[in-house]
Amino acid sequence: MPAAEPRGRSPVTARRGRLVLHVLSDSTGETASAAASAVLSQFDGLEVRRRQHVFVRAPRDVDAALARIGEEPGVVVYTLTDAALALRLREGCDALGARAVALLDPFFEAVADETGAERSLRPGRQHGIGGSYFARVAAMDYAMTQDDGATPDRLRRADVVLLGVSRTSKTPTCLYLAVRGVKAANVPLVPGRALPEGLDAALAAGVPGVGLTASPARLAQIRSHRLEALGGGAEGADYADLDRIRDEVASARLVFERLDLPVIDVTRRSIEETAASVMALIRDRQDGAA
Repeated sequence: MPAAEPRGRSPVTARRGRLVLHVLSDSTGETASAAASAVLSQFDGLEVRRRQHVFVRAPRDVDAALARIGEEPGVVVYTLTDAALALRLREGCDALGARAVALLDPFFEAVADETGAERSLRPGRQHGIGGSYFARVAAMDYAMTQDDGATPDRLRRADVVLLGVSRTSKTPTCLYLAVRGVKAANVPLVPGRALPEGLDAALAAGVPGVGLTASPARLAQIRSHRLEALGGGAEGADYADLDRIRDEVASARLVFERLDLPVIDVTRRSIEETAASVMALIRDRQDGAA
């Protein structure tokens, strides 16, 4: 007789290199999805089919999710604040032979044990409208209106100013920071163009600045792809010329040194990693001034 499958491990998930991942949440599912992505990023060559089940807030929602899990058995990751719904899901997964993982429960238990505080059972509480929500909206508005140094007179209102040559991820980093409530201004370093008049005043007033750089070879590759996407002809060839880019990067370094700015090399960094480094620099500066 063939060996029986271990309890909680379905035939589908047992196939090497393949995974069906069901993500359940009583809210938008962003927390569970982000955590799942962080875990999956550590596995090379894994083929993943992800199934989302959001706003699971009633028994019928759990049953609908279980029906889909039964059709495509796999690992189930969930964030459910209602204990009865979580139990219903676990029991259903056990019956289906699907492994269920309560993503946040160990953390909730640790905080409760350490502090004696009672846990709120309101779904999606982290997405509620409060001061942080309006701060994020204001930061998004700021990032959009400040992109590419559009309004240099507003630089003094920034939480941080990012400087760099073209294609060093300034705009996406500013937008990512804005989602976290950080007002980030974007100042491009363009050959032959002076820095905005408001920059020195903003830095002198205490607004932190950060220089972004990248390897010339990587920038040349990105700019070449950009030109192709835009249908650029010979007139745009200088934009992706490696020797010109080397000069741009060297000139940018001199600007960073003159302004005494910390520098982040984004060559091998994701937007999230760059933003995290920027926020760490801001915190370090605040801690130093305290």
